[in-house]
Amino acid sequence: MDIETAELVPESPYVWRAPRPGHARRLICFPHAGAGAAAYADWVRWLPPGVELAAVQLPGRQNRIAEEPFAEVAPLVNVLVHALRPVLDGPFAFFGHSCGAALAYELAQALRSRGRRGPERLFLSAQPAPGRPGIRRLHDLPDEEFRAEMIRLGGIAPEIAADEDVMGSLLAVLRADFALWERHRMEPGPPLDCPITVLAGTSDPRAPVETLGAWRAFTTAGFGMRRYEGGHFYFLESVADVVAFIGERTLSEAMDGRAR
Repeated sequence: MDIETAELVPESPYVWRAPRPGHARRLICFPHAGAGAAAYADWVRWLPPGVELAAVQLPGRQNRIAEEPFAEVAPLVNVLVHALRPVLDGPFAFFGHSCGAALAYELAQALRSRGRRGPERLFLSAQPAPGRPGIRRLHDLPDEEFRAEMIRLGGIAPEIAADEDVMGSLLAVLRADFALWERHRMEPGPPLDCPITVLAGTSDPRAPVETLGAWRAFTTAGFGMRRYEGGHFYFLESVADVVAFIGERTLSEAMDGRAR
């Protein structure tokens, strides 16, 4: 498959991949609430040739829409430790957005605690550090308020927001994802030994700047923070710049603890 035209396609229930023979590193992406692996399909074209893209597909969305979403984080992480093994066979980095960032962090901790290869770099997007002041809980809002909050956060195309049937299905998955993570308490484990790079929008109500810097304490390696104009879904407006930055850092020779 030509690396310029490789598409992100399902390889197993939990893994979608855009094959790139000869890649130097792999970027494994964890989607935000309600989203599936296809949320990263457009990223393939913006990554440098040396980076292969893989994305995690969770139950309850896209080709797994008929399956029940996970209701607890620990079983989800345990499943992913094993299910992602085929894409953890070489140097890799994790990227996660919002609750996907929380999942990426929890999985990195689980891999380290089990003596397994962990990510060389952790990219955490739009996710406050554990222990920061609480953000408003949304999963237990009445239906109309929950719908309004989801639309206000962004990330839902206007044509989807206008389709009652599609929105009904999407809101059910969104509520399940928000319930999963809003009920979960992230317990800080030993600091990771890989660099952490935090990304966020300048006007994101879910990840204000004062909640982000504390991620520095969660690694013994380098720490960096990069902010983009925009809200919770800042990267939708500047996808080429964001993905190019992530790709460059993933390929960087400086995986020795320096976050630039």
